[in-house]
Amino acid sequence: MTSSIARVTTITARSDVSFEDAIQAGVARSAQTLRNVSGAWVKEQKVEVSDGTITAYQVVLEITFVLDD
Repeated sequence: MTSSIARVTTITARSDVSFEDAIQAGVARSAQTLRNVSGAWVKEQKVEVSDGTITAYQVVLEITFVLDD
C-alpha cells in the first residue's frame, strides 16, 4: 500500500485584470517555487476600489503540494 503526504501553504495573488487572472498567476508562481503542486483552494476574494471603480482583484489561495518521499 502506498501513501502520500501533502502540505498546504497560503499565498496572496493580485491582478489588475480579474479574479481568474489572479488565480492563474498565483498557481503559476507557486509551481515555480514548490514541487508537486496538486491543487489550490480559493479561500478569499477581494477587490480594491477607487472612485467607485474596481482597480484590482486579490485572492487568498491555499496551495496543496505533495511532499517528496
